[in-house]
Amino acid sequence: MNEVVVIKEKNIPIIENEINPPHPLKEFWKYFSENRGAVVGLYFIAGAILCAIFADIIAPHSPFNQYRSAILQPPFWMEGGNTEFILGTDDVGRDILSRLIFGARLSLFVGVIVVTLSLAAGIVLGVTAGYFGGFYETVVMRLMDIMLALPSLLLAMAIVAILGPSLQNAILAIAIVVLPHYVRLTRASIIAEKTKDYVTASRVSGAGPIRMMFNVLLPNCMAPLIVQATLGFSAAILDAAALGFLGMGAHPPTPEWGAMLANSLQFIQGAWWVVTFPGVAILLTVLAFNLAGDGLRDALDPKMKR
Repeated sequence: MNEVVVIKEKNIPIIENEINPPHPLKEFWKYFSENRGAVVGLYFIAGAILCAIFADIIAPHSPFNQYRSAILQPPFWMEGGNTEFILGTDDVGRDILSRLIFGARLSLFVGVIVVTLSLAAGIVLGVTAGYFGGFYETVVMRLMDIMLALPSLLLAMAIVAILGPSLQNAILAIAIVVLPHYVRLTRASIIAEKTKDYVTASRVSGAGPIRMMFNVLLPNCMAPLIVQATLGFSAAILDAAALGFLGMGAHPPTPEWGAMLANSLQFIQGAWWVVTFPGVAILLTVLAFNLAGDGLRDALDPKMKR
């Protein structure tokens, strides 16, 4: 009798765990937090978002004000620097820290718009190509293959050259360049899902093509798309900085990290801080999004879970 009681007590935690499974968010955070790099990247992204939202409050100066008495002033810890300009000033006396903070707003805005446009268009093209197949699928995928065969930056430069150099056209060009990744990933996921039993059951129950594509199939294909969208943020920020560096994106005096690099290359030896800090901002932001994307992949992929 005592042995039976002991066996029941040992089985109670297992039964309770089966009856009350962990909340999906808690389970997600458990697997996500196992990747320490992803957690660090997430904290950095959260800090960048806060800086972008509250840039008007956080920035010590306006990004456009020129202090003629403090041209090319070094950071405060170097000889000749002061705490009024913590990271120094550029060649016309603008505060570098303030321009970096406002540049975070612009860079994150570019990432959001690019990912939104490319993800929406990629989902529509990928879902329809994977569901209908046939000649339509062949045309869409061959067009995506042609776009992938061209160097991404070269294709973006060609599009901006045709439309005219501006930040809006740079955003559109980057969205077009990254579109094939979302189309191919969505199509592959739809093809893998549409032969499963729940899809057959939905079709037998009378679901039409629109409902099948966007209500039945698409929700089960979102995990890899979310990961790709996160990695797409870093690609969009990097491409926008590259176009700005080449003079085909944001124009001065807009506080954009790539444009800041392009305008200060001539001072790389005499005033290293003018070039270094925008480059470090781009590096850390892109690295943070890549690390967070790796964590999302580990947390959302069942094969990665132990």
